[in-house]
Amino acid sequence: MTVQIEQFMCRSDNFGVLVHDAASGETALIDAPDERPILDAVERTGWRPTVILTTHHHPDHVEANLALKERFGLRIIGPKAEAAKIPGIDQTVAEGDVLTLLGEEIRVIETPGHTAGHVSYHLPKSKVAFTADTLFALGCGRLFEGSAATMLASLKKLTALPADTAVYCGHEYTLSNARFALTVDPTNPVLKQRAKEIEALRADGKPTLPTTIGTELETNPFLRWHDPAIRKNLGMESVSDEAVFAEIRKRKDVA
Repeated sequence: MTVQIEQFMCRSDNFGVLVHDAASGETALIDAPDERPILDAVERTGWRPTVILTTHHHPDHVEANLALKERFGLRIIGPKAEAAKIPGIDQTVAEGDVLTLLGEEIRVIETPGHTAGHVSYHLPKSKVAFTADTLFALGCGRLFEGSAATMLASLKKLTALPADTAVYCGHEYTLSNARFALTVDPTNPVLKQRAKEIEALRADGKPTLPTTIGTELETNPFLRWHDPAIRKNLGMESVSDEAVFAEIRKRKDVA
């Protein structure tokens, strides 16, 4: 990894993230959930933010946009499809766009489903992806503005990234996601071991992120729609990937 990353808690369960390139001095914020924890992180690191990379319009991801823009004079970049809902936006991005920031290319991946215009940011050189509320550790976002088919297509884009890609998500939901995952995939030994590790991390007040694409492919039921054991457990051996994914999402919604 060439960039430096500072991850910290905001609000009750949001993650704030500062991404810094020492050579250029540039620092990006991934979303802006809450001003005070962000200012504390800036003071702690000495990294003055120059840009916000916004993933989607929900208030818990853009609440501090205007305050931070006024304080630091930074640019706000976000999804074109949600531009009207993102405070202070200066530049829009869409599928396939490439930003040159932080000493490398940042690739924009449209990942709708949680919201209609959600985007993720991939830094191939640093082998890191910021997936906000599309892909969580052991989970995925609720389908507030999209269908199961839309979210499934977005997740398939993310699973195509290299397995060693570090994944930073928008929330600390991993413990509850692990408990749910075991109800869907109860015989998965890798998942069982990971769930124990997550229990220990949270008991110590430690974060469960980042994860990796490879780890998620082995343990995240929302990425394992094809797995015979999950399909058998759900009684859905011969249905489509979309139907399996939709059933898992439906069960999590009421868990």
